[in-house]
Amino acid sequence: MKKALVVYLSLTGNTEKVARCIHVGLVESGFDVSLKKIQDAEDEDFYDYDLVCFGSPSYHWHVPKPAEAYLKKKFEQYKKDGRIVPGAPQLPGKSYLVFCTYSGPHTGIREAIPAGKYIGQFFEHFGFAVADEWYILSEFVGSEENNTLGRMGDIRGLPSEQDLERIRQAVRNLASRL
Repeated sequence: MKKALVVYLSLTGNTEKVARCIHVGLVESGFDVSLKKIQDAEDEDFYDYDLVCFGSPSYHWHVPKPAEAYLKKKFEQYKKDGRIVPGAPQLPGKSYLVFCTYSGPHTGIREAIPAGKYIGQFFEHFGFAVADEWYILSEFVGSEENNTLGRMGDIRGLPSEQDLERIRQAVRNLASRL
């Protein structure tokens, strides 16, 4: 049985909704899955898993400080352990999925892509192959203006149940390729 870890930071609940949805889709696909918030995943070793799914919101084109600190700590530990080597060769059977929630009131998804790419660089240095990058439009919690007048239109209540069902299907498709 393949093993997966879904680890995430959620400050408003949006990223947690997506993380839980990914968890369900992986379980339905036959994976042995651990679901953890980053503060509860300090001792997790990514190399124990076939697939690591890492989720974070995007703020100002970057990941929030707790997610960045978590990834940097993993990087330093794996470097110290000799797991990060020049050329970052891919390890067979090790993949990652980045999922990034965003509101993008000003420029849309372009506000999230830099955060997703930043996360991905850690995993590529770890030797993991990219399985996919997902950017999920989400409600801007606490700002009616950014929920209704931004470039993305009315985003209140996102991700919706329909969005989450699309994500579950995408997870099943992804799992079938691994």
